[in-house]
Amino acid sequence: MTRLQPSQVTRLAIIGAGVIGGGWAAHFLRMGLDVVAWDPAPNAEAKLRNFIADKWPAMQRLGLGEGASPSRLTFVPTLPEAVQGVQFVQENAPEDLEKKRKVLADIDAAAPLEAVISSSTSGFGMTDMQVNCQHPERTVVGHPFNPPYLIPLVETVGGLKTDPAVVDWTHAFYTHFGKYSIKMKKELPGFLGNRLQDAVWREVLHMVGAGEATVEELDASIAYGPGLRWALMGPSLTYHLGGGEGGMRHLLDHFGPALEQPWTRCPAPKLTDELCDRMVAGCEREANGRTVRELEQERDDFLIELLALLERHWGKYGRR
Repeated sequence: MTRLQPSQVTRLAIIGAGVIGGGWAAHFLRMGLDVVAWDPAPNAEAKLRNFIADKWPAMQRLGLGEGASPSRLTFVPTLPEAVQGVQFVQENAPEDLEKKRKVLADIDAAAPLEAVISSSTSGFGMTDMQVNCQHPERTVVGHPFNPPYLIPLVETVGGLKTDPAVVDWTHAFYTHFGKYSIKMKKELPGFLGNRLQDAVWREVLHMVGAGEATVEELDASIAYGPGLRWALMGPSLTYHLGGGEGGMRHLLDHFGPALEQPWTRCPAPKLTDELCDRMVAGCEREANGRTVRELEQERDDFLIELLALLERHWGKYGRR
């Protein structure tokens, strides 16, 4: 069995073409690859093609790879047809463990042996998902962040039965085709970014539930504050600068005792009807009559400009 080098991949499959799968499809089409998609949902093909058409102006603004075109998208009626002759598979089934196990096993049974199979799971470890695969050594997690056609990060990690060489291959594949891949050292529920996001999200729910702040205030506290710094440096390097000339060491010596203070309440609160209503109402107030489509367009325009700005600075902080 001979596997192509990551840079030699020309054809891949998207299994599950919803929000995440559609985002992956747009990204890989922008990179100039042939994309074969399958999704069992009603009108899935029309929805995917409309999604790609809607996002293609953004892909053009980001810059197209050689041969990039929406015409390189093929939609087929069955999963086995989708994975025939591909070198890579991006699975995007619903976040349900049994469904993930079944879909991955179906892909594994039908895809060429040399094809790598990657899952977009948000939190399941590949060890738990690969149990029904005949060739689990080629299964790996490639966890993206929404929208995958704009956010560079993908977290790459294998399971207990994954060949480490496949993790290396997948990491190189994502990197070559325009993603910022973090090759994780070990499996971790929720991976890295989601665990950090979840810690902040739980504190938001606590503060809203306790009536300590509104949804709008808490969103603004990140969007107009640390979120702008995190976009460039992340939380640790930001704090390193907070230590002045002494850097992180001074910061830890000076502010370390504050970590013992009850500033956060990470355990998740009970999602009561009242709390859910407050969250929904707050988001509706922030939307101020704008539709989801309009909000997505505003987000996309912002991220494109932000990414262009960051590109001029990333090299100073380890961007490769």
